[in-house]
Amino acid sequence: MLNVVLVEPEIPQNTGNIVRTCAATECKLHLVKPLGFSVEDKYLKRAGLDYWHMVDIKYYNSFEDLINTYPTSNFYLATTKARKRHSDVNYQAGDFIVFGKETKGLSLEILTGREEKWIRIPMLNDARSLNLANSAAVVIYEGLRQLDYPQLR
Repeated sequence: MLNVVLVEPEIPQNTGNIVRTCAATECKLHLVKPLGFSVEDKYLKRAGLDYWHMVDIKYYNSFEDLINTYPTSNFYLATTKARKRHSDVNYQAGDFIVFGKETKGLSLEILTGREEKWIRIPMLNDARSLNLANSAAVVIYEGLRQLDYPQLR
């Protein structure tokens, strides 16, 4: 399946919703610290409902730790700065889709030098961005559509 990465997520409800999406799609979730909440947060748990046991979640102290753990993997970086649409790439099983924090997105440090891997979700010019959980769902399902929804009914 696919790997979903949240870099420094701030809002527990978004992460909980993404946990639920990952559970329903068998995607792995990778959380890069610092997190803007405790993983014991009641809002995080409520948003993820009873799906926590269905998700493989890994934690990293930095984005570089994640990259170093999977040095040969393909990382797509979701950013409103991208020219390439999320549907313009050919996803492969095992690819990583990386999302930044809700208030700032991905840092320039993470984005710089990786421009060929930037992706965006099309929206009106006046719209700043979509909600993080919605963005994750849009890109996850495009990737799974391309992979013909493996193991999903």
